[in-house]
Amino acid sequence: MYVADSRGTPAPAVPPESPAAAPGTRPGRRAALAPTVLALGTVSLITDVSSEMVTAVLPLYLVAGLGLSPLGFGLLDGLYNGVSALVRLAGGHLGDRFGRHKLLAGLGYGLSALCKPLLLLAHTLPAIGAVLALDRTGKGLRTAPRDALISLSAAPGERGRAFGVHRAMDTAGALIGPILAFLVLRGAAEGYDAVFTVSACVAALGVLVLVLFVPGRRTTPTPAAVPVSLRASLGLLRRRDLRRIGVCALLLGLCTVSDAFVFLLLQRATGLADRWFALLPLGTAAAFFLLALPLGRLADRIGRRRVFLGGHLALLAVYGLLLTGGGHPALPYAVLLLHGGFYAATDGVLMAAAADAVPEEHRGGGLALVQTGQALARFAASLGFGAAWTVWGARPALLVAAALLAAVVAGCVRPWPANS
Repeated sequence: MYVADSRGTPAPAVPPESPAAAPGTRPGRRAALAPTVLALGTVSLITDVSSEMVTAVLPLYLVAGLGLSPLGFGLLDGLYNGVSALVRLAGGHLGDRFGRHKLLAGLGYGLSALCKPLLLLAHTLPAIGAVLALDRTGKGLRTAPRDALISLSAAPGERGRAFGVHRAMDTAGALIGPILAFLVLRGAAEGYDAVFTVSACVAALGVLVLVLFVPGRRTTPTPAAVPVSLRASLGLLRRRDLRRIGVCALLLGLCTVSDAFVFLLLQRATGLADRWFALLPLGTAAAFFLLALPLGRLADRIGRRRVFLGGHLALLAVYGLLLTGGGHPALPYAVLLLHGGFYAATDGVLMAAAADAVPEEHRGGGLALVQTGQALARFAASLGFGAAWTVWGARPALLVAAALLAAVVAGCVRPWPANS
C-alpha cells in the first residue's frame, strides 16, 4: 500500500487486489481521478461557500452581537461541531446496508440547506442552537456516505490523493465563503441577515449539483441479517488497525481547540478590528487549499501516520505562537499557515487511513465510527476550553491544551498500524 513499511521492507505502490489502471493510461502514469471524486468535490466547494459564510461571522455575531460569554459560546460551538456525531453512524450504516451512499449524502446536504433560511428567524440562543443542531445533523448524515463514495472510487494506493483533491476543492469553497461574507457585511445595511440569505441560495445550488452530476454508485448492500445498530458499529473496533486509528483520533480531538477559539485568540493577540474578523478563516482555508493535495500524495508515499501526527505538531506550533507571539506583525500569517497545514495533514489523511482498515461492505460505517469519536472529542474540547477560559482566562486554558496535545502526540506515535 505504501512505498515502504516501518521495517523498511518494500511494498507495492498498489496491492494486487487494487483496481487496474484506468484504460488509456500508460504504465507509470497516474490514472485520472474518478468522476465521483470530482463531482463530490464540486458539491463540497459550493456547499462550503454557504457554510463558511455563516461560520465566518458566527463567533462575532454571538459574542459581540448577542453578548454570549466564552462558556456559552463554547457550548454552542461544541454543539455546532459535535451534534453531527449522533447521526454519523446511522448515515454510514444505512449507506452500507442499502448500497445508496449518494441518497444518504443528498438527504444530509438537503437538510443543511434548509437550515440556512431558518437563521433569519432565530434571534435567541435556544433558537440558534436548535437551528445549528439541525444543520449539523445534516452534516453528520452526509459525511460518512460521501467519504465512502470517495474511498470506493479510488485505488488503495491513491486514496490519499483522492481525499486530497476533494478536500482542496472543499476548501476552495472555504476560501470564497469568508470573502463573500466580508463583502456582504460591508455592503448591506442588515449585514448578518444578508449573509444568511445569500448562504441559503448557495446551499440550494449545491444540492442541485449533487442531484444532477454526482454518479449514483450503488454498492452491494449489507445482508439484512446484519443489523444497522450501534453494537454492529462498535463491533468494527475488534479490528486492531481501526481501533488504534480511532483511539488516536479521539484523544487528539480532545486536545484540539476549535477554529472559532483560535480566531478569537488571534484577534486578541493582534488587536485586529472586528470588521476584519471574518477574513481570518480565509487564511486557514488558503493554506489548507494549497497543502491538501501535496500532503495527501505525501501520505500515500511515506505513510499516513507520519503526516497525520505531523499535522498535530503544526497545531501545537499554533498554540505556542498564540502564547508567545505577542504583537509581532508576522503572527497572523504564521498562525493561519500552520492552522491550515494542520487540517491539510489530518482531515483527508485520517479518512484514507481508516478506509485502509475497513472492508468495502462496511466502509461507510467504519469511517463514521472514526468520525464520530473525533467529533465527540472535539465537542468535549470546546466545552472544556470554554469553561477553562471563563474560569482561568485564555492564556492558562491554552497552556493546558498545549501540554495535553504534546503528551497525546507522543503517546500516539507507537499505537498505530505498522504499515501506515
